[in-house]
Amino acid sequence: MDFLRNTNFDFMKYRRFWLAFSAVVMTIGLVAVFFLGRLNLGIDFAGGTQLTLKFGAAPDLQTLRSLVAGAGVGEPQIQRFGAAGANEVMVRTPIVPGTEEGSAAKLLEVLNGHFNAGASGRPDLNQVGSATIAQLLANADPDRVGGDEAGRLARYEASADALLAARKKSGMFLSWDEVTAAPGVSPAAAEVLRRDAALGSFAVLATENVGPQVGSELRQRGLLAVIGSLFGMLIYIWIRFELRFAIGATMASLHDVLITLGLYAWMGYEFNLTTIAAFLTLVGYSVNDTVVTFDRVRENMRKSRGRNMLTMLNDSLNQMLSRTLLTGGTAIAAAFMLWQFGGEAIKGFAFIIFAGIIIGTYSSIYIASPFALFWEEWFGPNGRFRRTDPGTRAGRPSAPRG
Repeated sequence: MDFLRNTNFDFMKYRRFWLAFSAVVMTIGLVAVFFLGRLNLGIDFAGGTQLTLKFGAAPDLQTLRSLVAGAGVGEPQIQRFGAAGANEVMVRTPIVPGTEEGSAAKLLEVLNGHFNAGASGRPDLNQVGSATIAQLLANADPDRVGGDEAGRLARYEASADALLAARKKSGMFLSWDEVTAAPGVSPAAAEVLRRDAALGSFAVLATENVGPQVGSELRQRGLLAVIGSLFGMLIYIWIRFELRFAIGATMASLHDVLITLGLYAWMGYEFNLTTIAAFLTLVGYSVNDTVVTFDRVRENMRKSRGRNMLTMLNDSLNQMLSRTLLTGGTAIAAAFMLWQFGGEAIKGFAFIIFAGIIIGTYSSIYIASPFALFWEEWFGPNGRFRRTDPGTRAGRPSAPRG
């Protein structure tokens, strides 16, 4: 498929306008990230405790906020999570000074005291692990296994694992009928669970805790990973092509990262380790798109020696326009579908790819090429910093005669 053949757009004519436009957008994004605090740092970097809870009925967020705030674990962040109607909530609390274990235990104690007050100390099948369930069944021995405790535990561990698999599938048990219907759980075992256990009003889907030292280390390593990738690209393209092309490609990649970071902050998605992976993917895509364009520039330079750099860039960009739009368009379509329909877990990752490819396609034309031209005009063989006037030698005034 080919279209936009034999175009003759003067891309470089408005290069200063687009460079200024990009500078303004980057400034707005950096202000949002570093001065307005719009970047929603996940616990991977900020540290703290994060609980993902599923409730049997839609919870009142204000009640949850009051309960968590009253637990003495700092100012909580509470938001709905997952699909509409899933009744899932994410509770995030900051680092507790002087501790590394986090606040998960204290949060669950407060929440259970409010939502599961009628459990009377019985194990909650929506929260306990397989070991607790297996021990409860081994003590009661509803299936008359007999023998020593170790043998009974081995027998009932399979039932406990089957019960947890059923719970994981639905998120939580809403009724005892679901417990009875779980594969691998006998009617007698289900009756013992009904008698000696409880079904709480919520389940804990995930628990994460990151201490202050770990969070700081992850921030440093994430930043170094992005900077290292940009520096590596600069060195590779410098060796593989020329320094002017390496400067252009690196500036385009830095531009893509900063603008996408600003958009990501304004969207409010959580910034975590997956986000770093998305930005590294974006850097790779951006450099690849730019290198393909610069490769065509180099081919044209070999074919038409003596032509100026500006004309060479315009010709190469027009020749590569069809390829750039087709490649970028298909990638953008796939990323958009992933962003819209991929689910909450990868929504932030998909947004970075979607927005980054659009920005990267733009930067290959209006950031990488102008910077390569700038480097040629100022530092090239005939650049402003290498010109010598008749009355000078090596750019310095000649010594007076006489």
